[in-house]
Amino acid sequence: ITAVICTYPLDMVRVRLAFQVKGEHKYMGIIHAFKMIYTKEGGFPGFYKGLMPTVVGMAPYAGFSFFTFGTLKSIGLAQAPNMLGRPSLDNPDVLVLKTHVNLLCGGIAGAIAQTISYPLDVTRRRMQLGAVLPDSDKCLTMVQTLKYVYQQHGIRRGLYRGLSLNYIRCIPSQAVAFTTYELMKQFLHLN
Repeated sequence: ITAVICTYPLDMVRVRLAFQVKGEHKYMGIIHAFKMIYTKEGGFPGFYKGLMPTVVGMAPYAGFSFFTFGTLKSIGLAQAPNMLGRPSLDNPDVLVLKTHVNLLCGGIAGAIAQTISYPLDVTRRRMQLGAVLPDSDKCLTMVQTLKYVYQQHGIRRGLYRGLSLNYIRCIPSQAVAFTTYELMKQFLHLN
């Protein structure tokens, strides 16, 4: 949460710059975007629009991600230890998942966690774009934004819009993160 709070203004500027379309440049670069947001949108608080859904979404994302990975790991090692497991590098008496199985379980965990928390990600982006969208007055709080997106666009085309594209980023990222986590536990002799 601390890292998100510290880097959130950069994310805000990134979203604003990415939203610009050819020929309609409101911001001339990173510094200009920082200046414009600061002067036109209320100083430092202007950089933190959408922070609440980001923070609220972190708990279910991390929780479901670790829960799913841990559950898949336990089931895999209990049901097919010879096929899916191998002895740990630091403790041969402990079975760990093979690397490719770790990647698969991590990817599945990331996909499930992303699916559950994605509406909050949509809410965050919508709030970050607030000032550049014509209906920004309807998206001032997290709850207002969730209701507005749902009422205007529904679940599939609103709250889950862009999820499939997000899987392309999220699934490999979580697969590598969990595999690295498991390998580091072995290298640091934590098994």
